Amino acid sequence: MKYQEMKTEELKALLDKYNAEYADYQSLGLSLNMARGKPSKEQLDLSMGMMDVLNSDTDLTCDDGTDCRNYGLLDGIEEAKSLLSDMIEVPEKNIIILGNSSLNIMFDTVARSYSHGVLGATPWCKLDKVKFLCPVPGYDRHFRITEFFGIEMINVPMSEDGPDMDMVEKLVSTDDSIKGIWCTPKYSNPQGYSYSDETVRRFANLKPAAKDFRIYWDNAYCVHHLYDDDRDRDPRGMPQGGQPRYGL
Repeated sequence: MKYQEMKTEELKALLDKYNAEYADYQSLGLSLNMARGKPSKEQLDLSMGMMDVLNSDTDLTCDDGTDCRNYGLLDGIEEAKSLLSDMIEVPEKNIIILGNSSLNIMFDTVARSYSHGVLGATPWCKLDKVKFLCPVPGYDRHFRITEFFGIEMINVPMSEDGPDMDMVEKLVSTDDSIKGIWCTPKYSNPQGYSYSDETVRRFANLKPAAKDFRIYWDNAYCVHHLYDDDRDRDPRGMPQGGQPRYGL
Protein backbone atom coordinates (compact mmCIF):
# COMPACT_ATOMS: atom_id res chain seq x y z
CA MET A 1 0.00 0.00 0.00
CA LYS A 2 1.21 3.50 -0.81
CA TYR A 3 1.68 6.02 1.99
CA GLN A 4 -0.70 8.41 0.20
CA GLU A 5 -3.47 5.80 0.46
CA MET A 6 -3.00 5.05 4.18
CA LYS A 7 -5.21 6.48 6.89
CA THR A 8 -3.84 8.72 9.63
CA GLU A 9 -4.05 5.95 12.23
CA GLU A 10 -2.18 3.55 9.94
CA LEU A 11 0.57 6.10 9.30
CA LYS A 12 0.99 6.75 13.05
CA ALA A 13 1.21 3.02 13.75
CA LEU A 14 3.82 2.60 11.01
CA LEU A 15 5.80 5.55 12.36
CA ASP A 16 5.79 4.02 15.85
CA LYS A 17 7.02 0.73 14.39
CA TYR A 18 9.89 2.36 12.51
CA ASN A 19 10.86 4.50 15.52
CA ALA A 20 11.05 1.33 17.63
CA GLU A 21 13.27 -0.37 15.02
CA TYR A 22 15.48 2.73 14.88
CA ALA A 23 15.80 2.71 18.69
CA ASP A 24 16.88 -0.94 18.54
CA TYR A 25 19.68 -0.04 16.10
CA GLN A 26 20.72 2.88 18.31
CA SER A 27 20.98 0.58 21.32
CA LEU A 28 23.59 -1.53 19.53
CA GLY A 29 26.10 1.30 19.91
CA LEU A 30 27.52 0.74 16.45
CA SER A 31 30.11 3.09 14.99
CA LEU A 32 30.03 2.52 11.24
CA ASN A 33 31.68 4.50 8.46
CA MET A 34 29.04 4.51 5.72
CA ALA A 35 31.02 6.68 3.29
CA ARG A 36 30.86 5.35 -0.27
CA GLY A 37 33.80 4.67 -2.50
CA LYS A 38 36.52 4.40 0.14
CA PRO A 39 39.22 2.01 -1.08
CA SER A 40 40.49 -0.76 1.19
CA LYS A 41 44.00 -0.82 2.67
CA GLU A 42 45.04 -3.31 -0.03
CA GLN A 43 43.92 -0.89 -2.74
CA LEU A 44 45.69 2.03 -1.10
CA ASP A 45 48.88 -0.01 -0.87
CA LEU A 46 48.90 -0.32 -4.65
CA SER A 47 49.87 3.34 -4.92
CA MET A 48 52.74 3.26 -2.43
CA GLY A 49 55.27 3.08 -5.24
CA MET A 50 53.98 6.43 -6.47
CA MET A 51 53.85 7.92 -2.97
CA ASP A 52 57.48 7.21 -2.06
CA VAL A 53 59.00 7.89 -5.47
CA LEU A 54 60.16 11.30 -4.20
CA ASN A 55 62.40 9.48 -1.72
CA SER A 56 64.03 7.40 -4.42
CA ASP A 57 66.77 8.07 -6.95
CA THR A 58 64.23 8.13 -9.78
CA ASP A 59 64.60 10.94 -12.31
CA LEU A 60 61.74 13.38 -11.63
CA THR A 61 62.18 15.35 -14.83
CA CYS A 62 59.51 15.28 -17.54
CA ASP A 63 60.45 14.63 -21.16
CA ASP A 64 60.24 18.38 -21.81
CA GLY A 65 62.67 19.11 -18.97
CA THR A 66 60.12 20.25 -16.36
CA ASP A 67 60.78 19.14 -12.78
CA CYS A 68 57.61 17.35 -11.64
CA ARG A 69 57.97 18.72 -8.12
CA ASN A 70 57.71 22.35 -9.18
CA TYR A 71 55.05 24.72 -10.48
CA GLY A 72 54.37 25.01 -14.17
CA LEU A 73 52.51 23.30 -17.00
CA LEU A 74 49.16 25.04 -16.55
CA ASP A 75 47.24 22.31 -18.34
CA GLY A 76 49.07 19.42 -16.66
CA ILE A 77 52.05 17.10 -17.11
CA GLU A 78 52.18 15.55 -20.58
CA GLU A 79 53.03 12.11 -19.23
CA ALA A 80 49.90 12.22 -17.05
CA LYS A 81 47.82 13.10 -20.11
CA SER A 82 49.33 10.16 -21.96
CA LEU A 83 48.50 7.85 -19.05
CA LEU A 84 44.86 8.96 -18.96
CA SER A 85 44.38 9.20 -22.70
CA ASP A 86 44.06 5.44 -23.23
CA MET A 87 42.08 5.06 -20.02
CA ILE A 88 39.31 7.50 -20.94
CA GLU A 89 39.62 7.20 -24.73
CA VAL A 90 40.25 10.91 -25.28
CA PRO A 91 43.14 12.44 -27.29
CA GLU A 92 45.92 13.90 -25.15
CA LYS A 93 45.38 17.36 -26.67
CA ASN A 94 41.85 17.40 -25.22
CA ILE A 95 42.94 16.62 -21.65
CA ILE A 96 43.62 19.12 -18.86
CA ILE A 97 45.14 17.70 -15.67
CA LEU A 98 43.78 19.32 -12.51
CA GLY A 99 43.53 18.21 -8.89
CA ASN A 100 42.51 14.78 -7.66
CA SER A 101 38.98 15.74 -6.55
CA SER A 102 36.48 15.80 -9.40
CA LEU A 103 33.80 17.30 -7.16
CA ASN A 104 36.04 20.28 -6.38
CA ILE A 105 36.67 20.77 -10.08
CA MET A 106 32.96 20.63 -10.87
CA PHE A 107 32.15 23.06 -8.06
CA ASP A 108 34.82 25.48 -9.28
CA THR A 109 33.54 25.22 -12.86
CA VAL A 110 29.98 26.02 -11.80
CA ALA A 111 31.24 28.82 -9.52
CA ARG A 112 33.20 30.43 -12.37
CA SER A 113 30.19 30.17 -14.67
CA TYR A 114 28.08 31.76 -11.94
CA SER A 115 30.43 34.65 -11.25
CA HIS A 116 32.13 35.27 -14.62
CA GLY A 117 30.18 33.40 -17.28
CA VAL A 118 31.34 30.94 -19.93
CA LEU A 119 33.31 32.16 -22.95
CA GLY A 120 31.86 35.67 -22.81
CA ALA A 121 28.31 34.64 -21.94
CA THR A 122 26.39 36.52 -19.25
CA PRO A 123 27.42 35.37 -15.75
CA TRP A 124 24.69 33.21 -14.27
CA CYS A 125 24.46 35.44 -11.20
CA LYS A 126 23.05 38.21 -13.44
CA LEU A 127 20.31 36.02 -14.93
CA ASP A 128 16.76 35.81 -13.62
CA LYS A 129 16.71 32.03 -13.87
CA VAL A 130 19.32 29.29 -14.24
CA LYS A 131 18.34 25.63 -14.63
CA PHE A 132 20.14 22.28 -14.71
CA LEU A 133 18.94 18.89 -15.88
CA CYS A 134 19.38 16.19 -13.24
CA PRO A 135 18.99 12.51 -14.20
CA VAL A 136 17.27 10.77 -11.28
CA PRO A 137 18.06 8.70 -9.38
CA GLY A 138 21.45 10.38 -9.48
CA TYR A 139 24.44 11.51 -7.47
CA ASP A 140 23.38 13.62 -4.50
CA ARG A 141 26.69 15.52 -4.39
CA HIS A 142 26.16 16.74 -7.94
CA PHE A 143 22.78 18.06 -6.88
CA ARG A 144 24.21 19.72 -3.77
CA ILE A 145 26.45 21.86 -5.99
CA THR A 146 23.56 23.24 -8.05
CA GLU A 147 21.44 23.56 -4.92
CA PHE A 148 24.21 25.64 -3.28
CA PHE A 149 24.06 28.18 -6.11
CA GLY A 150 20.26 28.31 -6.11
CA ILE A 151 20.00 26.70 -9.54
CA GLU A 152 16.63 25.18 -10.41
CA MET A 153 17.00 21.43 -10.93
CA ILE A 154 14.79 19.61 -13.43
CA ASN A 155 14.37 15.87 -12.94
CA VAL A 156 15.03 13.65 -15.96
CA PRO A 157 14.05 9.96 -15.62
CA MET A 158 16.83 7.37 -15.89
CA SER A 159 16.70 4.01 -17.65
CA GLU A 160 19.24 1.23 -18.19
CA ASP A 161 20.46 3.12 -21.27
CA GLY A 162 20.85 6.48 -19.53
CA PRO A 163 18.69 9.62 -19.20
CA ASP A 164 15.45 10.05 -21.16
CA MET A 165 17.05 11.62 -24.24
CA ASP A 166 13.73 12.62 -25.81
CA MET A 167 13.13 14.81 -22.78
CA VAL A 168 16.73 16.06 -22.68
CA GLU A 169 16.73 17.04 -26.37
CA LYS A 170 13.37 18.82 -26.13
CA LEU A 171 14.23 20.82 -23.00
CA VAL A 172 17.77 21.75 -24.04
CA SER A 173 16.73 22.92 -27.51
CA THR A 174 13.81 25.09 -26.34
CA ASP A 175 14.92 26.66 -23.04
CA ASP A 176 18.01 28.88 -23.00
CA SER A 177 17.92 29.10 -19.21
CA ILE A 178 19.04 25.44 -19.06
CA LYS A 179 22.82 25.69 -18.68
CA GLY A 180 23.91 22.13 -18.02
CA ILE A 181 23.20 18.53 -17.17
CA TRP A 182 24.86 16.25 -14.63
CA CYS A 183 26.03 12.91 -16.07
CA THR A 184 27.78 9.87 -14.64
CA PRO A 185 27.99 7.84 -17.86
CA LYS A 186 29.49 4.63 -16.49
CA TYR A 187 28.12 2.80 -13.44
CA SER A 188 25.93 5.78 -12.59
CA ASN A 189 24.68 6.12 -9.03
CA PRO A 190 22.83 4.36 -7.58
CA GLN A 191 21.73 1.66 -10.08
CA GLY A 192 25.11 1.22 -11.77
CA TYR A 193 23.75 1.79 -15.28
CA SER A 194 26.09 2.68 -18.15
CA TYR A 195 24.88 4.95 -20.92
CA SER A 196 24.29 3.16 -24.21
CA ASP A 197 26.21 4.10 -27.35
CA GLU A 198 23.04 5.62 -28.80
CA THR A 199 22.57 7.80 -25.70
CA VAL A 200 26.16 9.04 -25.97
CA ARG A 201 25.70 9.87 -29.66
CA ARG A 202 22.55 11.84 -28.88
CA PHE A 203 24.41 13.78 -26.21
CA ALA A 204 27.13 14.60 -28.73
CA ASN A 205 24.50 15.88 -31.17
CA LEU A 206 22.53 18.09 -28.79
CA LYS A 207 21.58 21.50 -30.14
CA PRO A 208 21.14 23.62 -27.02
CA ALA A 209 19.37 26.96 -27.08
CA ALA A 210 21.90 28.33 -24.57
CA LYS A 211 25.36 28.94 -26.04
CA ASP A 212 26.86 28.37 -22.60
CA PHE A 213 25.16 25.00 -22.09
CA ARG A 214 27.63 22.34 -20.90
CA ILE A 215 27.49 18.60 -20.26
CA TYR A 216 29.11 17.80 -16.92
CA TRP A 217 30.42 14.35 -17.88
CA ASP A 218 31.63 12.93 -14.57
CA ASN A 219 33.21 9.71 -15.85
CA ALA A 220 34.51 8.84 -12.40
CA TYR A 221 34.15 5.07 -12.70
CA CYS A 222 35.70 4.38 -16.09
CA VAL A 223 38.11 1.80 -14.61
CA HIS A 224 36.28 0.92 -11.38
CA HIS A 225 35.15 -2.58 -12.32
CA LEU A 226 33.81 -5.12 -9.86
CA TYR A 227 34.93 -8.08 -11.98
CA ASP A 228 37.86 -8.81 -14.25
CA ASP A 229 35.67 -8.94 -17.35
CA ASP A 230 33.50 -5.89 -16.64
CA ARG A 231 34.99 -4.11 -19.63
CA ASP A 232 33.01 -6.57 -21.77
CA ARG A 233 29.75 -6.53 -19.83
CA ASP A 234 27.00 -4.06 -19.14
CA PRO A 235 25.72 -3.49 -15.54
CA ARG A 236 23.25 -6.37 -15.91
CA GLY A 237 26.03 -8.83 -16.79
CA MET A 238 25.07 -9.16 -20.45
CA PRO A 239 27.95 -9.68 -22.93
CA GLN A 240 28.75 -6.75 -25.18
CA GLY A 241 30.46 -8.64 -27.96
CA GLY A 242 33.88 -8.07 -26.48
CA GLN A 243 33.65 -4.29 -26.92
CA PRO A 244 34.17 -1.92 -23.99
CA ARG A 245 31.08 0.13 -23.26
CA TYR A 246 32.61 3.54 -22.69
CA GLY A 247 31.29 7.04 -23.11
CA LEU A 248 32.67 10.12 -24.84
